[in-house]
Amino acid sequence: MKLHELYVGMKVHHPHDGEGVVKAVNELVADIRFSDELRKLSPETSGLAPAEAHAEVQHLQVPLRVLVDQIVESTLEHLGVENPNDVVDDLGRRWLRGTLVLRPEDASLQSKEVPIETFFHKIVMLRNNLRVMEQKINAHTVLSEADKIDLQQYISRCYGSMTTFNILFKTENAQFKSK
Repeated sequence: MKLHELYVGMKVHHPHDGEGVVKAVNELVADIRFSDELRKLSPETSGLAPAEAHAEVQHLQVPLRVLVDQIVESTLEHLGVENPNDVVDDLGRRWLRGTLVLRPEDASLQSKEVPIETFFHKIVMLRNNLRVMEQKINAHTVLSEADKIDLQQYISRCYGSMTTFNILFKTENAQFKSK
């Protein structure tokens, strides 16, 4: 392995010492932390090899894990998929770790308990899907303006129906609003 191929944080494999992590790269040697100690090695003569897959994209070398993470993150963002943990940030503080209990009138029937975070995530996803539908309707090239207005009124009614759940939101600007 060539010295210029190493970078700080890179996982490498040594034939005798096993897996290590590059801690520093100097002019002739690299400092590599193995489980038992820090060692100075010349990558060209020591038999070092990358311990993780790499990809080269237009002469840019990055760990495959980093490349895949960036691609997945970009794809999810493009598709509008939200991290459930990000959604919980909008949940009002008093509801955190709470439980929604659905209890039927008939006591012989079993009630259902749902974590508030799960319920809230579904509410936010519904809100986000309504927003996407609204954008698609407004950008649609075949629908007439009258059709767009008609469909927009249905979406506004949906928002109005969802205002019941505004109590769950931390801030007013994240809440449902009927137009």
